[in-house]
Amino acid sequence: MTITENTATATTIASASAPARVNYAKSAPKAFRALLALDAAAREGLDPALVELVQIRSSLLNNCAYCLDMHIKDARKAGEREERLYLLSVWREAPAGLYSAKEQAALALTEAVTRIGDGVPDEVYGRAAEQFEETELAQLLSLILTINTWNRIAVTTRKVPGIG
Repeated sequence: MTITENTATATTIASASAPARVNYAKSAPKAFRALLALDAAAREGLDPALVELVQIRSSLLNNCAYCLDMHIKDARKAGEREERLYLLSVWREAPAGLYSAKEQAALALTEAVTRIGDGVPDEVYGRAAEQFEETELAQLLSLILTINTWNRIAVTTRKVPGIG
């Protein structure tokens, strides 16, 4: 299932203590379609495995259960190894070679951009710039920005993991 199908068909959590939240796709269709287009454009030219790792790491940092569920499933369908998924939250402590230098640079940039309040250190940006050509780096940045937006929408609207 694509991000479009997952996002458009998922429901929001509603409990006795929390009223239902807005269905973003239905209530802001033009903005939703624009975000889908940005999402598709951001992925162009990037390794699909790297895309999923970045999206999972951002979703972990943003406590987005909906996106985490979706992207872990997508990564598994694409053949990602379980060990890499299990250790992604502690990738710096993972055994040497589990994540490539390029993946590590992307994960460090993902963390810095996701936690933007701390800024993006020159060292982190420089490491990413060494691993990615300028166009690819811009695509990576677009991907990080997009998943952070999806995370914020899903968390704010209380999207339900596993539905859709």
